[in-house]
Amino acid sequence: MQSCTVQSRTVNHDSHSSSLLPVGAAIAAMLFIQAGASIIKGLFPVVGTQGATVLRLTLATIMMFVIWRPWRVRVRRERWPWIVAYGIVLGAMNSLFYAALSRIPLGIAVSLEFAGPLGLALLGSRRALDFLWVLLAVCGIYLLLPVGDRGGSLNETGVVLALGAGLCWALYIVFGKRAGDGGSGPAVVYGSLVGMLAVLPFGAAQALPALSQPHVLMLALAVALLSSAIPYSLEMIAMTRLPARIFGVLMSVEPGIGALVGFALLSERLSAAQLLAVALIIAASVGTVSSHAATRRGELEQVTPL
Repeated sequence: MQSCTVQSRTVNHDSHSSSLLPVGAAIAAMLFIQAGASIIKGLFPVVGTQGATVLRLTLATIMMFVIWRPWRVRVRRERWPWIVAYGIVLGAMNSLFYAALSRIPLGIAVSLEFAGPLGLALLGSRRALDFLWVLLAVCGIYLLLPVGDRGGSLNETGVVLALGAGLCWALYIVFGKRAGDGGSGPAVVYGSLVGMLAVLPFGAAQALPALSQPHVLMLALAVALLSSAIPYSLEMIAMTRLPARIFGVLMSVEPGIGALVGFALLSERLSAAQLLAVALIIAASVGTVSSHAATRRGELEQVTPL
């Protein structure tokens, strides 16, 4: 009996230890992404938002071509229109988000952008409980809107741009799935190339002169690493070792991490109402992920023989 107890404790300890790595990887990925966003915000006065978008996508694309070497995998002809669409919305999403980030705090920009994938997930709502998540999300977004005295200090254009980035994020998910591999592998590399070419006419004039400044190039390189290469690798570790529901719940706290990073690195302070709004959006996202996971389990139980 004692031997069984010791063995059980060992198994539980090993299981706990093995879960720490993917959970830590998912959290680290979000921290790196938001840190990259805080760094690139410091480049806006030098290269502008569109120039920053060009630098980030160009350097990230080069890195991904070196790492993934997509030419080794043949892409079917019918996938290319979706890859092109995927790349265009990727470029638009980055452009709109950076333009929003130049006007509103990081945590608020991330929270408003989150409305895109959250709304996409809620479109397929079939349970009464999902309406609660819709209500929480709507309340959170409403608290962030510059309406009346409550939101007077928040830039209206920045809010619209962040919501536009959220719409592009939703389309990015849809087109990424159609492009193949759920938006991973060759699809994301070629999509990144298309996105870079799409934004090049709007930001090349600002980005190219900056390449002669070593410190600007180093910061842009750091952004490409922090916002693309490193988090993609960490997310891959997390996704392959965690259940989809747990991974989704973890990623749902990204608006909160954005607010924390904005406070720590950019000294951006949010009001009580804005913090409440971020919390409501996180709660809606966590609830949506959990609810949809339960629905999928129920459907599987109905079709799986006993």
